[in-house]
Amino acid sequence: MIPARATASRRPLAALLLVMGLSACAQTVPEPPKIETPTVDPSVVSMYAPIQDGDETVPGVDAAKMDPKNVRQVVDYTTGYPPGTIVVDPYARFLYLVMENGKAMRYGVGVAKAGMEFVGEADISRKAQWPGWVPTQNMIKREPDRYGPLAAGLEGGIKNPLGARALYLYQGGKDTLYRIHGTNEPWTIGKSVSSGCIRLLNHDIIDLHRRVPKGSKVVVLGPDESGKGEA
Repeated sequence: MIPARATASRRPLAALLLVMGLSACAQTVPEPPKIETPTVDPSVVSMYAPIQDGDETVPGVDAAKMDPKNVRQVVDYTTGYPPGTIVVDPYARFLYLVMENGKAMRYGVGVAKAGMEFVGEADISRKAQWPGWVPTQNMIKREPDRYGPLAAGLEGGIKNPLGARALYLYQGGKDTLYRIHGTNEPWTIGKSVSSGCIRLLNHDIIDLHRRVPKGSKVVVLGPDESGKGEA
């Protein structure tokens, strides 16, 4: 049996330990940091929301993760080319659809090496919705494991590298093999990519495809002309 006096003397000690224990618990659980969610214009969220396009569903793009400069938008743009002309600036990673009154619709693009090899003017002689795709022999040679099984071609659809739409550029009736197309890899917009030509978000290529008719002029700028025109 523990003497009453000893028990009484331990009570203040026990109380002190309890207070210290509670204090220690409070100190080991700090308030979690506040996570600020970027404010995104609702119109931009709506612009890149999922859309049903025929039998295909185009997934939405998280606008909060997009670089604002790559959002489809009207900008001030000075050029001698008439409205309806597409101007591609592969070095600035932008595509412009020339409008009236010194304006242009600007789209962010991803650019592959092939997109740097063509400079000059061409015409859109073919337009396609959910185009099929065949890898080039160079692509198969460079990445046989990836492209070899697709040598016979790939049907159009959401998994196709050309995306929802494609514009085919010709010079003098001859295919330049230069394409402006969509992509199923939205994170590549604004970057240098491994394959393809000029790629836009599927939402944006659908918009551009709707705005430009066959026969429209396309101008691809060289490095010396890059960045000129936009205010």
